[in-house]
Amino acid sequence: MIYSRIAGTGSYLPEKILYNTDLEKMVATTDAWIMERTGIRQRHIVAEGEGTCDMAEHAARRAMEMANCRPEDIDLIILGTTTPDKIYPSTACLLQARLGNSGAAAFDVQAVCSGFLFAFSIADKFIRSGTVKRALVVGAETYSRILDWSDRNTCVLFGDGAGAVILEASEEAGVLSTHLHADGKYNEALCVPGTVSGGKIVNGDGFTKMHGTEVFKFAVNALSSVVDEALSANNLQDSDIDWLVPHQANIRIINATAKKLKLPMEKVIVTVPEHGNTSAASVPLALDIGVRDGRIQRGQTLLLEAIGGGFTWGAALVKY
Repeated sequence: MIYSRIAGTGSYLPEKILYNTDLEKMVATTDAWIMERTGIRQRHIVAEGEGTCDMAEHAARRAMEMANCRPEDIDLIILGTTTPDKIYPSTACLLQARLGNSGAAAFDVQAVCSGFLFAFSIADKFIRSGTVKRALVVGAETYSRILDWSDRNTCVLFGDGAGAVILEASEEAGVLSTHLHADGKYNEALCVPGTVSGGKIVNGDGFTKMHGTEVFKFAVNALSSVVDEALSANNLQDSDIDWLVPHQANIRIINATAKKLKLPMEKVIVTVPEHGNTSAASVPLALDIGVRDGRIQRGQTLLLEAIGGGFTWGAALVKY
């Protein structure tokens, strides 16, 4: 039986930090309001000329270094992103060229904030099938590109960043199971409505739109359901989870998921105060931080989960 296991993790955040007090000067909001509603204190924003592939490369190289993996060792590159550098080719192909890999399959996955988990699940299936031995999976977002900085309902929430993992074939179970879902009838609850036609954005604009209350209610219910699904599929109990590595959208959603699992917050990797919501990058970013600061140890059981526009949502149970 072939399994996949996490051999290395990496992450990257741009140098520029945008604090809540900076946003107070840009839009009608306050640090206290943002903290109370979201738990976010600050977020990172790309520098002029810095993009999704740049951040993805930094995160990928750090994951490769931890895994002792060379570019030519990689058989598959999947990059979850909502903010590709170009309409085409894919940012995964751009990253492939940067890394000096040639011949591996490379493509992007667009599932918004669930993008990394969707990419992670696909890579796991490729490895389990015996098609590839080693995969680079990345979540990277330049979300500041698609924010209206005069819309206080959205601009306070998001930030830029990237996270990556190296998955490799193993005789021992690493990724225990993955669970993916979507429901397109909620497509207008969280979206960027514009369409590119004739070189211009038509039928709307290129900025994020969100119905916050609807997103919050759906997120809490969907994540609770997929957590139950993942545990049931593996005959595990809440107490078997060593670490929850959640999508970093909102501290209230994270608290609700931890409560559902009966997990103390000391067993939850929380980065939302420092990073905000980095969309597809948030789960691998949080995972890398937990690994590198020593909280996440080999042999422990991790539950990764996320929800994004679409709606899309998913979870992965991993023996690290």
